[in-house]
Amino acid sequence: MSVRNPTPPEKMTDSQGRPYFLWDVDLTLDEFRALLREGDRVKRAYLVGKTMRQAKPDDVFQFVTLEEIRDLWTDVEPYLGNTRAFWSWLLEVWKDDRAA
Repeated sequence: MSVRNPTPPEKMTDSQGRPYFLWDVDLTLDEFRALLREGDRVKRAYLVGKTMRQAKPDDVFQFVTLEEIRDLWTDVEPYLGNTRAFWSWLLEVWKDDRAA
């Protein structure tokens, strides 16, 4: 799997350093990345789900791998809202792509 059209770094954040997809949370991009690495499973699942719901799909993979999404799926799924069907479909299409 390759990311085809990620948002350029200079357009990823607002003037306060918040990622565009976390417009309603007061987290900088660095704080967000730290929570993805160090946060507990519940917090990580919430942030991954929020990212999957609000960011461009190509941008999601700048922060988490397909394997991490699969690992967190049952915890992430409730946070996907209207994007749940898309992500379920994508995971099914990529079910044999374990290298991502």
